[in-house]
Amino acid sequence: MAQQILLIDDDASLRRVTEFSLQEAGYHVLTASNGTEGLTLFKRFRPPLVITDVQMPEMSGYEVLDAVLKLEPQALVIIVTAFSTVAQAVEAMKVGAYDYLAKPFSRDQLSLTVAKAFEYCNLRKENTQLKDALSGQLDREQIIGESRAMKQLLQRVEKVASSQAFVLIGGESGTGKEVVAKALHRGSERSKGPFVTVNCAAIPKDLIESELFGHLKGSFTGAIKDRKGKFALADGGTLFLDEIGELPLDLQPKLLRSLQEQQIEPVGGVTEQVDVRVIAATNRNLEEAMQAGTFREDLYYRLAVVPIEIPPLRERKDDIPLLLNFFLRKQQAGTDVRFSDQVLTYLKKYSWPGNVRELENVVEQMLILRSSDTLELFDLPERIGRPTAKNVGVLNLPDEGYSLELLEQEAVQEALKRCNGNKSKAAAFLQIPRHTLLYRLEKYNIQTF
Repeated sequence: MAQQILLIDDDASLRRVTEFSLQEAGYHVLTASNGTEGLTLFKRFRPPLVITDVQMPEMSGYEVLDAVLKLEPQALVIIVTAFSTVAQAVEAMKVGAYDYLAKPFSRDQLSLTVAKAFEYCNLRKENTQLKDALSGQLDREQIIGESRAMKQLLQRVEKVASSQAFVLIGGESGTGKEVVAKALHRGSERSKGPFVTVNCAAIPKDLIESELFGHLKGSFTGAIKDRKGKFALADGGTLFLDEIGELPLDLQPKLLRSLQEQQIEPVGGVTEQVDVRVIAATNRNLEEAMQAGTFREDLYYRLAVVPIEIPPLRERKDDIPLLLNFFLRKQQAGTDVRFSDQVLTYLKKYSWPGNVRELENVVEQMLILRSSDTLELFDLPERIGRPTAKNVGVLNLPDEGYSLELLEQEAVQEALKRCNGNKSKAAAFLQIPRHTLLYRLEKYNIQTF
C-alpha cells in the first residue's frame, strides 16, 4: 500500500506540480487548498506526513502545524516557505516541524526530503514496536537456574507478570526476592513506569507512615516542607514493599485501605488517587505472625493474591555452577578465571544459609584474594569452613576418643553460630527437622541469641 501524504497549498499551480511529482514517486497524495480543508482531511485519514505552505489565507502553515501535532503528536510536518522566511521555518522546526523546503525547490529536493521523512517514520515505528515487545516479555537476565524448582518458579512468574494482581514473594534472606519483583515489573504493562522500593524493616516506626504516604509541611515536628511518599512516586508503576512482615501493626489498616481503594492520605493532607501495583516480600512466616496477632489477616490476603515462594539455594544446588559462571561474568568479564573441580564439589556440598547473596559474596572475595586464575580450595573464605586440598572432611577427632553427645552439642552450637541464631536455618544446615533441633537445644540447655 502506497504511503500517504497530505499536501496543503493555496497556490493551485504549485500544488498540482508537487502532487504530480509525489505521485510519480509512488506516494498516495491528498490535497487541500487551505488549512481548514487540510485539517478536515487530516482528521479523517490521519496521514503520517503533511506538507504545508506557510503563507495561506485564514490559517497559516504554522497554525496547521500546531493543530496537526495536537491531533497526532507522531505526525511529521514539512513546512514550505519562501527564502525570505527560512528563519521562521527553522523556528517552526524547534516547535515540532520535521523539516522545511524553501521555494523554489527541485523535484529531487522534494523527493529526498520526503524519503528521509518516511525513513525516520519507519525507524521510529520499528523502535516503538521493539520496546513494546520487550516490555511484554519477562526479564530473565538476573534469574539464574535450570533446576526443577527454578523452572517452576519461572513459569509462575511468567504467568503473573502480565497481570495487575498483587504478589507476595516469600523466601529466606538472600534468595533474590527483589530480583523476582523487578522481573515481574519489567514483564508487565507498567514496565515503562517507575519501580520504587521500600524496605519496611529499615525505616524507623515513627517515620514509615510519612515514607509510604508522604506528608505536608508542618504536619509534624521536623516536616519543614511537603514530601511525596513512595506510593505517589510509584504512581503508574510498581511499588515493592520488602520485609512487609516488619510493618507496624497500627499502620497495617491504612496500608490495606490504600491497596483496596488505590487512594493515599499524606500525613496532614487529603486523600489522593494513585495507580500502583504492589509487590510485597518477606522472609518471615506471615501465617505464624497472623496467629500471633502481629500481622492482619485481611492485609495478608490482599497482598497474597498470588503467592510466590523462592526456594533456598540448598534446595537447588544443581544451579550453583550456573550461578558461579554468572557471577564470574559479572565481576571478571573477559578473563580466564575458573573454579577448580574440587571447589565446585565443595560449594555444592555447603549448605548456604545466606543463599544466593552469600554465594555472590564468596565469589567476590575469592576473586579479590585469588593467587591465580584457577580458584582452588585454599581460596575459599574461612567462614564457610575452608577445607584443605588433602582433607575435605570436617572432623579431626583426638586419638583418645571423643563423646558423641559432646560432638552433637558442638555441631548444634556451630550451626546456630553460622546461622546467626536462626533456628530454621540452623535446622536446615544440620539437615534435620526444626522440632528435632528444638529438642536438642532443650536437651543440652543451649541458649540461643
